[in-house]
Amino acid sequence: MIASTVIYRYFADLSDEQKQQFELLYKLYSDWNSKINIISRKDIENLYLHHVLHSLGIAKIIGFKSGSDILDLGTGGGFPGIPLAILFPKANFHLVDSIGKKIRVVRHVADFLSLTNVVAEQKRAEDIELKYDFVVGRAVTKVPILCSWVRNKIKTKSIHNLKNGLIYLKGEEATEQMQAMKMNHNIYSLADYFIEDYFQTKKVVHLPM
Repeated sequence: MIASTVIYRYFADLSDEQKQQFELLYKLYSDWNSKINIISRKDIENLYLHHVLHSLGIAKIIGFKSGSDILDLGTGGGFPGIPLAILFPKANFHLVDSIGKKIRVVRHVADFLSLTNVVAEQKRAEDIELKYDFVVGRAVTKVPILCSWVRNKIKTKSIHNLKNGLIYLKGEEATEQMQAMKMNHNIYSLADYFIEDYFQTKKVVHLPM
């Protein structure tokens, strides 16, 4: 099993509390995974590399400021929202999924880790009425569909260097999909930040809105 220390290689300034929160993730998710298939059972041993560090790839693109509001749409078991909420305790994270059992897991994880900056709700995208600095996601749906869901949920005033919008974790198909959409976008390769082979094809897509 790849240990939580893989995170410290890339995020060296974590507090003791943050380190403890990251270290607890394996026990929490492996316990839940024995009851509910949140993560592929073949992949639970790769939790820190394939799920936690992958989620934190977004943090190599942007540091969420204090008081900023982030929507994790289609969060599943809490990715990328939970790792980002640990890393940015002063930002507000709204984790949403339409599947109730997944939200139960997210709530338990957030409560156990005392993540007071996390709100988890069972909700569909069209029922969300709030506005956010950024919407984040991972393997939710195709980007054009996701854009249609979140276009009216983005705040107009930006407080970050990166313009408000969608930040999405994608695979090697990201470049082709974005070129086909003909929308203003930025694509960042996670291989530029992480040395593990797993990230050779992983991208972060930013679409200003």
